[in-house]
Amino acid sequence: MDMEFYGAAGCVTGSCHILKYNGKKILLDCGLYQGKDEKERGNDFFPFNPKEIDYVILSHAHIDHSGRIPLLYKMGFKGEIICTEATMELCSAMLRDSGFIQEMEVEWKNRKRMRQGLDSIEPLYTAKIAELSMYLFRGYKYDRFIELFPGFKIRFKDSGHLLGSATVEIFMLEKDEEVKVVYSGDLGNVNVPILKDPTTIDYADYVILETTYGNKYHGNITNQLEKLAAIIKSTISRGGNVIIPSFAVGRTQEVLYCLNKYVESNFFKNVKFFVDSPLANETTKIFERHTEEYDDEAKKLIRKGDDPLNFRGLTFVNSVEESVQVNKIPKGAVVISASGMCEAGRIRHHLKHNLWRKECSIVFVGYQAEGTLGHKILNGEKKVKIFGEEIAVNAEIHRLDGLSGHADRQGLLNWIDGFKNKPKGILLVHGEREVQESFKIALESKGYNAKIMQLGDAFNGNIFPKEDKTTIKDKIIRRLDSYEKIDKNNIDGLIREIRGIMEMNEK
Repeated sequence: MDMEFYGAAGCVTGSCHILKYNGKKILLDCGLYQGKDEKERGNDFFPFNPKEIDYVILSHAHIDHSGRIPLLYKMGFKGEIICTEATMELCSAMLRDSGFIQEMEVEWKNRKRMRQGLDSIEPLYTAKIAELSMYLFRGYKYDRFIELFPGFKIRFKDSGHLLGSATVEIFMLEKDEEVKVVYSGDLGNVNVPILKDPTTIDYADYVILETTYGNKYHGNITNQLEKLAAIIKSTISRGGNVIIPSFAVGRTQEVLYCLNKYVESNFFKNVKFFVDSPLANETTKIFERHTEEYDDEAKKLIRKGDDPLNFRGLTFVNSVEESVQVNKIPKGAVVISASGMCEAGRIRHHLKHNLWRKECSIVFVGYQAEGTLGHKILNGEKKVKIFGEEIAVNAEIHRLDGLSGHADRQGLLNWIDGFKNKPKGILLVHGEREVQESFKIALESKGYNAKIMQLGDAFNGNIFPKEDKTTIKDKIIRRLDSYEKIDKNNIDGLIREIRGIMEMNEK
């Protein structure tokens, strides 16, 4: 057994890890880089040959975990993608939407490039390629043992992060002894709306653990919901609108669930609610088809005939024309729109029309990766560029961490403490460097062996990865050897990879 780490290693996005076992190469997630990570590392390049990958085990549907699967397919991957049934259904919508966004962004860039006399560029993949990649997906239920090939089986456990999200238990035979690796995927927050709490795992030899909020404690979720309701009421009373940048899948449905209670208790007066995201509209229907994954409270509402994801005064916006009309509403509107980090989609139009207005409020309910528009607004920038235009940040800016879909520091520690044994090693991924350093200290204070994994790190079953003494020249040659040919389509990615190797060597 060998593992290599090629994404969400030293950063939060782009989850991608390789497990090598008995001549097979298994990818754990294949996500897009977002924000600063996208600009620094790029999404158009794999530091391995996609044709050599036998399986992709997908923890959940979020784009930072699934978003490069169509590119993997485009570059020659023809294996199977193993995930839960709900993840497969969500990906059918999300990857197609991602491909559409890739096409639209490249179309806009190419218009600029033509005016500058530059060659046109291609999208990472198209919506059609995303649709074709879905033929490789295989969906399974939670808690079922799945043997992918002799000596290698997995089991999905509910991670409580998103509909269909999974922690992956991986069982391998080595010298007639079973070795168990647990890949956490993204662990959910406790007591969040709709979904169950993360499943506790009984034992593991090694754990690959996400650390997104490894240095933070979320507020009490009840207090956070009360704060959201108060923000809406206050903003509406002073003649403004409330804009909520929200991930189309997961967070939007949780916010709707929360607002449903206040609407039914007549807490709000003269408020119009809008979900302006075709993807959110489509995936909300998928949520409603998978009520078996709801927690007890949500199931109780369903049994009473109450749809917790719909209520009076709520409009699901589909067409561009309808979205434009929402932008013209001067006051009394609550608009939930994607993308959650404000990097694409209709949310940017709503920010353009409301961000400069002192009577309005912007409420962030999810993680904002460094370098994204959402991160810039949240961190106090006075002016930001939207569609090339400088927009003043005059609206009230709020952040509600308690609605996060990720476990906080205590949630992560509680989950690890739930193991009946102490794992031999905990490999830390999916977190910013300073966050991981803080969380590593917390783990070590409790007697755990932990290691922060960096891009390109390898692990071969020792408690800590061996120091890589390979020369820079050998590392570069090793990367180049994974390619059948070098052409203009991947040369930029190779340059980034070489720079990364040199930077790691200097460190």
